[in-house]
Amino acid sequence: MPVKLYTVPALALRPARPRLWLWLVLLLLCLLLGLGATLLFGDESLHQQSADFFSFAFGLPFLVWCVLGFGRVSLHIGKQSAADGWDEAREEDMIGMIRRGRRSQQVLGVSLYTALRDPTDEQTPIMGGATVSHSRFFEDSGEDQEAALLTVLRQVVADLVPILAQVPDDKPLALLLEIDCLPEDQWRPAWRKVWLESGIRQSTVPVEGHGLAAVDQWLDQRINDQALLMVVAAQFAPEQAEGTAEAAVGLLFGNRLTQTTLAPIAYLHRPEQERTPTGADLLYAARQALDWVPLPAPSIEQVWRVGIDAQRRVDLATVSADVPLPAKPKQGLCDLDDWLGHPGKASPWLAIAAATQTIEHGAGAQFIFSGGDVAAGLWSTVLMPVSPLSKQE
Repeated sequence: MPVKLYTVPALALRPARPRLWLWLVLLLLCLLLGLGATLLFGDESLHQQSADFFSFAFGLPFLVWCVLGFGRVSLHIGKQSAADGWDEAREEDMIGMIRRGRRSQQVLGVSLYTALRDPTDEQTPIMGGATVSHSRFFEDSGEDQEAALLTVLRQVVADLVPILAQVPDDKPLALLLEIDCLPEDQWRPAWRKVWLESGIRQSTVPVEGHGLAAVDQWLDQRINDQALLMVVAAQFAPEQAEGTAEAAVGLLFGNRLTQTTLAPIAYLHRPEQERTPTGADLLYAARQALDWVPLPAPSIEQVWRVGIDAQRRVDLATVSADVPLPAKPKQGLCDLDDWLGHPGKASPWLAIAAATQTIEHGAGAQFIFSGGDVAAGLWSTVLMPVSPLSKQE
């Protein structure tokens, strides 16, 4: 399950220390009661024997006071020990959760196509007029949608084939498909054809879930897995073109504990999703995503936004100012929704691919705000370059 530090119970309540003045008053009260009881109920012989008189008048009350004091101190020590045990267990739990939270995946391969780089490398962004904003791969050239989708997917997979060729044949591939276009019974055959033509030797198993939730789940449950995670995501020919973008992305991830064959391009750290669509929860998620690295906000060189509903822009601006993170175009902010349009299910993968390619060109840490599903909360993610020490290893 996702790492939720806010679910860790609070520190134990510490017991109040015995108050010395209260126990001194109690001692005096015990002595007075003992003296009064001895005078009232003691016989003449007791009054005449000073040793016995003082034993009953003061010794016995003092002994009772000592027993009560010992009990109070023992109770305090017991409660203190219980609180210490609770806090130690809580600390161990917290350390374990932080270690899990700070897991990351290697980014081993990336393929990215949008209207700024279509599969034939001959087109420029195509915007559908003054009132409709939509970027797409191809002009209306008569090519049917299935054939066009086949062209796009074929190129995405072809970009990853040389990387997979370096991987042993017995290395399994966990495959996550996020394709938003034609009905599934139409795009599935196209995908199978592309896969058979690719010549990829590794066997594949499907991955449950979608979006960054699948990455979050992978980091929790499959961090020691020998399999590589392959993501192919695309939005193609959306029914509602206004404000959307066609995009196709391929990504290959590996586990840092088990994958040593390929040199990583970057590290994708655990994504953090806001609990509710509010500015406060988005701020928490952004700060937590940075803490998973851990990384101070000023170290972020570029912020990417993608797949985000227009109503959340005020929250994004507030969070970027509070963290703080770059929040202006040409000053470290790239809003892919403004640049291309909303890429649908491909949103987080598009941003990860673009950020990875930026790192390949020598950039530093990248931060991503991504959505894709209007009903779900936004995600915050950090992508880090590979350190020189890691490259040497």
